[in-house]
Amino acid sequence: MNKVGKGLNIYFVIIIALLLITVWISSMSSGEEDYTYREFLQELQAGSISEITIQPNKETPTGALVLTMETGEEKVLYVSDVTEIEKLLAEYEIDPVLKDIPQENWFITSILPIIVMLIIGVFLFTMMNSNNAGNSGGKMMNFGKSKAKLSAGENKVTLKDVAGLQEEKEELEEIVEFLREPSKFTRVGARIPKGVLLEGAPGTGKTLLAKAIAGEASVPFFSISGSEFVEMFVGVGASRVRDLFGEAKKNAPCIIFIDEIDAVARRRGTGMGGGHDEREQTLNQLLVEMDGFGVNEGIIVMAATNRVDILDPAILRPGRFDRKISVGSPDVGGREEILRVHIKNKPLGDDVNLKQVAQTTAGFTGADLENLLNEAAICAAKENRNYIKQDDIKSAFIKVGIGAEKRSRIISDNEKRITAFHEAGHAILFHVLPDVGPVYTVSIIPTGLGAAGYTMPLPERDEMFRTKGRMLQEIMVSLGGRIAEELIFDDITTGASSDIKRATKLARKMVAKYGMSENIGVINYDDEDDEVFIGRDLAHTRSHSETIAGEIDKEVKVMIDECYEKARKIIVEYDTILHKCAELLLEKEKITRSEFEALFEE
Repeated sequence: MNKVGKGLNIYFVIIIALLLITVWISSMSSGEEDYTYREFLQELQAGSISEITIQPNKETPTGALVLTMETGEEKVLYVSDVTEIEKLLAEYEIDPVLKDIPQENWFITSILPIIVMLIIGVFLFTMMNSNNAGNSGGKMMNFGKSKAKLSAGENKVTLKDVAGLQEEKEELEEIVEFLREPSKFTRVGARIPKGVLLEGAPGTGKTLLAKAIAGEASVPFFSISGSEFVEMFVGVGASRVRDLFGEAKKNAPCIIFIDEIDAVARRRGTGMGGGHDEREQTLNQLLVEMDGFGVNEGIIVMAATNRVDILDPAILRPGRFDRKISVGSPDVGGREEILRVHIKNKPLGDDVNLKQVAQTTAGFTGADLENLLNEAAICAAKENRNYIKQDDIKSAFIKVGIGAEKRSRIISDNEKRITAFHEAGHAILFHVLPDVGPVYTVSIIPTGLGAAGYTMPLPERDEMFRTKGRMLQEIMVSLGGRIAEELIFDDITTGASSDIKRATKLARKMVAKYGMSENIGVINYDDEDDEVFIGRDLAHTRSHSETIAGEIDKEVKVMIDECYEKARKIIVEYDTILHKCAELLLEKEKITRSEFEALFEE
């Protein structure tokens, strides 16, 4: 616990102790049992009282009688008129002891309340001043203060630690050079870029690039998330933007990095809050600070997002974000570089082939590759090994891509047989069709994602785009499992539901988005990415008529039916291989590429 927390605890304990003492002192004399006036008269008449002491109160004539009985017991009786009691005792010829009126305890009545109030005040004042302690002396009520973190040399990540993004690093190195030697560019009339937007899919390394720039640049680096600007209080976001740029001006030249800027820079006029939406006010202030009447010399704003399509056009124009750097998924060479970065603290066995792993992981981002090696290290640790084997990476690849294998799940022989023929149907099409193979692994072991088995291909190269022929082959492969079930068992199961969904989705994109249908034409009717602000269920409009929608449905059905017939002919042609593959799967549960291809050689 920090010093502030300890101090608050001490004040809290002192306040509780003082309150308990006050209550105890005030209740010291309230512990006697009830004693009635009738009992007093009875004992007075009986002569069982040996001594009586009268204690008047300050509010006369009330008071209390302290009675000492013959047995030595003391009793207390509170009376409303002490004078009447004196007359009564005179009748019984009893001479009472009369005490003075008690004086007030000046400490309890005057000093103690003041001390308690002072301590409570100090406690509250300390809480208000120590809230957000260490963040440039922030106050608890100072919501408009920027939450940006200033790093000046603490970051150890540099551009050397970033692999697979060579062109992106070169562009960002220019930014560092702008800040280190601005005169080199200004003397030829060049204007230093005001903003750099890093866009790309999640996990591609946008934030890592920003950390590397912070480590490379010898200038102050402010980092903040887009969601930290907006609060429930109106005007807080705009105030924080002003404060952030005010701090940046004091530390210029510097870099401001806003992560996930789409949280604050969404297109205006599309939300449910109207023009006075708090997020829009924050965006307006950001636009003014980046390129308004004020001058922000030496301040470069960097931002990262994976939803550049929803950003406001005003923030994307030159003069605000002058450069837009697309950070995509790495190619096979980049993946191998990334793998070598992530194995620095992981001992590898002699059989590990990083080049093969890079070829196998087509489409993986940097975050995916780091997670793959981490899962492989966990697999090695579970077996009490001090190094990672190729089998660990294969197991991790299946776990990450498909889900953990459920070997303990009890499956009937009939279901195993259906699964074996289903996966064999997929595998044959992967092998025979030229653009979608080859097969990497075929398994009938259930996985954590609910699949009864899986067939995993091994892409031999990275592709920037897919051809119509390749996509039709992908649809054929998806239908291979259903076709095999129908041919062998003369019945079908629900196991192909995800395959059918995948095939239908791809066929619809080919027709409505990619213009690959002769009957529909080269027109984009796909609108599923529109209206991302208010939701598709609230107000979804189509960009085409119901007649066109019906034509699209017909064309999708025709495309899938044709693929189904072509795939059926191939599987019928390789019927012998289908049975051999299924029998081998029932025997081993999992077969490799070499074992599967050996069936065709035979």
